[in-house]
Amino acid sequence: FWFLYGFDAEEDLVGNLASMSTKERIKAIQKMPETMKKKREIRNKVLKEISKKSRHHGGQPSCCTQCLQGAAVSFRRFGNTLSEYFHQLRVWHKTLKIIGAEFGTSVLSYFVFLKWLLNFNIFSFLINFSFITIPQFLAAEPNNLSFTGLELFTGAGYFQQTVLYYGFYTNATISKIENGPSYNMQLAYIFTVGIYFVICFLILLFSMAKFFSRNFVNPQAFSVNASKLLCTWDFNITNEKAVKLKQKNLHTQIKEDLTEVNKEVLNFSVMERALRFAIHLIAWVASLGIAVAACTGVYFLSINNLKLFMKGYKNDLEGQAAMLVLPVIVSLLNTLIPFFFSWLGHLEKFQTPGQHIYVTITRNIILKMSIVGILCYYWLNIVASSESQCWETLIGQDIYRLVLVDFIFCLLGSFFGEFLRRIIGTTVCMRLGPPEFDIGRNVLDLIYAQTLTWIGILFSPLLPGIQMLAFLIVFFVKKVSLMRNCQPPRKVWRTAQMMTSFIFLLFCPCFLGVLSVIGVTVWRLKPSEECGPFRGLSSMYAAVDEWIRILESYTASKWVVWIYHNLITCELFFFILSSFVLIVIYLYWQIIQGRKTMTKLLRKQITN
Repeated sequence: FWFLYGFDAEEDLVGNLASMSTKERIKAIQKMPETMKKKREIRNKVLKEISKKSRHHGGQPSCCTQCLQGAAVSFRRFGNTLSEYFHQLRVWHKTLKIIGAEFGTSVLSYFVFLKWLLNFNIFSFLINFSFITIPQFLAAEPNNLSFTGLELFTGAGYFQQTVLYYGFYTNATISKIENGPSYNMQLAYIFTVGIYFVICFLILLFSMAKFFSRNFVNPQAFSVNASKLLCTWDFNITNEKAVKLKQKNLHTQIKEDLTEVNKEVLNFSVMERALRFAIHLIAWVASLGIAVAACTGVYFLSINNLKLFMKGYKNDLEGQAAMLVLPVIVSLLNTLIPFFFSWLGHLEKFQTPGQHIYVTITRNIILKMSIVGILCYYWLNIVASSESQCWETLIGQDIYRLVLVDFIFCLLGSFFGEFLRRIIGTTVCMRLGPPEFDIGRNVLDLIYAQTLTWIGILFSPLLPGIQMLAFLIVFFVKKVSLMRNCQPPRKVWRTAQMMTSFIFLLFCPCFLGVLSVIGVTVWRLKPSEECGPFRGLSSMYAAVDEWIRILESYTASKWVVWIYHNLITCELFFFILSSFVLIVIYLYWQIIQGRKTMTKLLRKQITN
């Protein structure tokens, strides 16, 4: 290293770098344990040395060569500047580092999951807005309803005649130029929603696989050794704040790893085991009983609410207020009952915080998905067969209100569950202390909100945009509440598998359940006669059948018809495809088992 041995060593270093190829020289400079300023100085000296050699060996480069070199350097500088600006725009990057350093990976996993869902909804909004909403603007008629402001809470009134809901979209083929290109709104609507769910399926599947391989299969996730202590420090860090943040982060990681190593296995007597089993059984019976009671209440309330809605109200204000009864009650249940589940978890006294979180998450997912299931039954079996002129818009309004009220209750939960709890714990009852961040309850709030958004996409295409704004606000509100109101977990523990579990819960009960709801709506329910792009059809999917019948008359489109009849609607094709997928999964499973065996053998050899 030239900075240790003086000027002669510096000249040798510059000479060696000048003799390398461009790629080798860039890699060698990048690997130097120096600041960016020093690296730039070395690079400039090397470039000067190369230019001297080129002048010595030959004449001046041609004008064309100089222009190309100058353009390449300018583009590279522009790219570096642009990447720095984009890095600064990622407002959550520094926030996540601070949270990980202060509160550990368990709390950090919640914010990583929230950021992941935020990006997911941005993608959803862009797809729906591009292929469904923008074409509808070209055929939209003026809205004659007045805007009062209450629509922001109820989703009714003025919003009924906007692109927010299914009923406003036309069933016509949009064409602004005579004899020009046209846009079939029926096909655009069903194909956009269908392809979107296929993409969602693949994203969730690959995300689960990525996190699984990173946290379960990767042997580094299980190894705790001196490398984290001796080889982790980044010597490019010179800023004092960044140094302190890195120190805190390393300190938290080492504590988590030591907790894993020093984990004690408690041995209980027979009586203690029997008592613990009885407590767990009573807690599960109580939690399941409360979930059943909540679902029963939601079912009867929703039916009664629909009857009152069909009868009509004396005045508009009373009708608007009645619309909010169901979402407020549902959000109250989803907010208050998880606090009871957390209290039950503390009574059960689990051996590790991980067990407490996973049990709480399981109870919350049973509660929330049961309520969503009851609401879906109410929408598809009762609202869809009601006398409403546009039952799809009615469902879209219900889901809009549920999403909005759930967002408001999420903010209120941060105030009452964390801010007031801190005031009580630090002034009234000092022994309680500040609260810890409830990961299980907060994660299930996100999964519940995302499930509602998926269900509502068919009935309200712009719902992902509303959820995107809600998640963005929740991110910063939760961050401020965490920093000001909560204390780090008393028991530090490592959560390598937490993110994998969150995405699995989002995929397995939630996304697959949404697919079944969308499938029933598209294939079995009759659309409204007076609204929406599928009016007058026996089902939404009938639009695809009509399109295929039209294509049969065109010779150039025979291949599309063949694919539809022989692949998409053929049960044998899906049976063969499923068999092939199962064989591939089995082969990969065997490969993983073989790699695990090889890893064990290599560890034994290292130990020896």
